[in-house]
Amino acid sequence: MILQGGYNNHGAPIGVISLDSFFPKPEGHIRYAGTFDFPVIYKIVKGATVERLIRECDPKLLEPFTQAARELEADGVKAITGSCGFLALHQRQIAQAVNVPVFMSSLIQIPLVAQMLSPRRKIAVIVANSDALTPDHLQGAGITDQPIVIAGMQDQPQFSEVILRGRSNDLDMQIFSDELFSVAERVLSENPDTGAIVLECTDLSHFAPKLYERFNIPVFDLNSLMRMVAATVQRTRA
Repeated sequence: MILQGGYNNHGAPIGVISLDSFFPKPEGHIRYAGTFDFPVIYKIVKGATVERLIRECDPKLLEPFTQAARELEADGVKAITGSCGFLALHQRQIAQAVNVPVFMSSLIQIPLVAQMLSPRRKIAVIVANSDALTPDHLQGAGITDQPIVIAGMQDQPQFSEVILRGRSNDLDMQIFSDELFSVAERVLSENPDTGAIVLECTDLSHFAPKLYERFNIPVFDLNSLMRMVAATVQRTRA
């Protein structure tokens, strides 16, 4: 048996292009080391803050994101994702820059989820900032006319202060939970025909099991997509 070399690292199926942020990443977060049962390589893009990506939509970030993808590919990963769902904006450009599969956002699951549900069912998409989500983000994720309803976390005080604006590095997890569930409760009560939830924001994944427990509908996030991709690019089971 001959092992193929040429990489600095081996055995890590997924590489993550990561924003430059210092708030806590609890268990279940894509950047919490114990979230996945397979190795992950992280590439932090210095200066790529949440505010620059989401609110400012800074086009100057595309080049360092693309370079990070090339470096992850050179490091030997089999697929590449990102730590923020708003990277959907750059999905196509980053995918064109490398030769491994790229899935920059949980949002690219939406067409699949829509196919899985009855046409009478909507998809509730909970995002970090619904005001900043543009048609270009949706187009980058391959979303066209799927029946989605979008709810944003931007008006929740702690989420805005810590996650979106980076003014504090401390999270009160009970407040975080209360803020998320208030947003989820509202969008689902206004849309009782919702058949699934998609979490755009990786900071919300910690609460995915509790969301499922509370609302009893499928909850998709980047973690669910990441596990599926890892199982395909490093396949070990029939």
